[in-house]
Amino acid sequence: MTSTGDTGRTAASGVGPPPGTETAAAGPRKPRWRYIGPGMVVAATGVGAGDLVATLIAGSKFGYTLLWAAVIGCLVKISLAEAAGRWHLATGRTMFEGWRSLGSWTTVYFAIYVVIWGFVYGATAMSSSALPIVALFPDGPGLKTWAVITGLVGLVFVWFNHYAVFEKVMTALVGVMFVVVVYVAVRVGPDVPAALAGLVPVLPDGSLLYTLGLIGGVGGTITMAAYGYWVNAKGWTGPGWMKVMRLDNRVAYITTGIFVVAMLIVGAELLHSAQIALNQGDRGLLDLGDVLAARFGAFTAKLFLIGFFAASFSSLIGVWHGVSLLFTDFVRHVRRTRADERGAVAELATGAAEKSLPFRGYLLWLTFPPISLLFLDQPFGLVIAYGVLGAFFMPFLALTLLWLLNSGRTPREWRNGWLSNGMLTSAGLLFVVLCVQQVRELPW
Repeated sequence: MTSTGDTGRTAASGVGPPPGTETAAAGPRKPRWRYIGPGMVVAATGVGAGDLVATLIAGSKFGYTLLWAAVIGCLVKISLAEAAGRWHLATGRTMFEGWRSLGSWTTVYFAIYVVIWGFVYGATAMSSSALPIVALFPDGPGLKTWAVITGLVGLVFVWFNHYAVFEKVMTALVGVMFVVVVYVAVRVGPDVPAALAGLVPVLPDGSLLYTLGLIGGVGGTITMAAYGYWVNAKGWTGPGWMKVMRLDNRVAYITTGIFVVAMLIVGAELLHSAQIALNQGDRGLLDLGDVLAARFGAFTAKLFLIGFFAASFSSLIGVWHGVSLLFTDFVRHVRRTRADERGAVAELATGAAEKSLPFRGYLLWLTFPPISLLFLDQPFGLVIAYGVLGAFFMPFLALTLLWLLNSGRTPREWRNGWLSNGMLTSAGLLFVVLCVQQVRELPW
């Protein structure tokens, strides 16, 4: 597949026009499905080990009953990612530029958030990626050593590669995740009638928080805001790419939906019937590996651990790349005057942003300071700040998109219709409820 992102490498080298400029007005010249890519990147980044465990636990506790919530969750993510991508393409402005137009409070929030969140998340992502490697190679180095190695590998990979290579690697990791999880789901033998019955909305006793988590949690992180940046990095820079972006987004989250359904099947069939409980957090996937080994043998268990690694490492490099683009845009707009801001999309489309000092500086911030947390207990105050700031991000994203896409900041043709408004309003309210619950559960 020839992607516009490949053109970006040429443009960044000073040869030929910036990608997207020759086709932005007219749209794509090939069948739209051939351009699919950024959606897979954002979906893979958003689905981490913690999401897998949450879905498994929901399946283990309630069987197929909450399958409908997983389906609604995919629709919510489609609406959010579509809104972010539409903002970038319709306005020629970045997500951060949109936030900044709403007032200085957005800049203050994002500045605090991106520093603290990145510090703590870096350690979490490295540990999560290291866990399956330690399980696959128990006689090798320990968890902390592997965690440092995965962080450094992620740093080097993102530092030296442009978007087109990054997208191909992320797509390959999505393929591994998808094939492994669907294989395991087929292996455990889904109960098709029960699964179909699970599409009818029902709330069993004690299931409310699990339901909200399934709708709001899987694939929903700061990287949803990065979707528009990846759209521009691909070379899509005008309204002519709107249909391509929407197809890309839908295919990605339908894939994610199948992935989530497969994990629910595993939880329902393998854990619910046997009343097996998993540990909370990433280690719950190691528990599942042990269950698979006992039930289906070492090959299936090792295959699952490979899928576990693909899910964790794709989240790591996705954040290393996507949030670094967000940070680069943040620095660019804080430093420059409004007259200079229009170059942000061009920098993304040509790949210049990926070579900039802020991009690489934030890569270093995500990698080296968090290594210290691998060897120390996380400070209590830092944990609280990380939890609060993280809980507020998804409501912040949903509600600011609702604001931006219903105002004069967006060309009238591309403003929200009733469906987009309904989905974004529902998402905003859902994430506010989840935010309150997450803050209440913090170890104050």
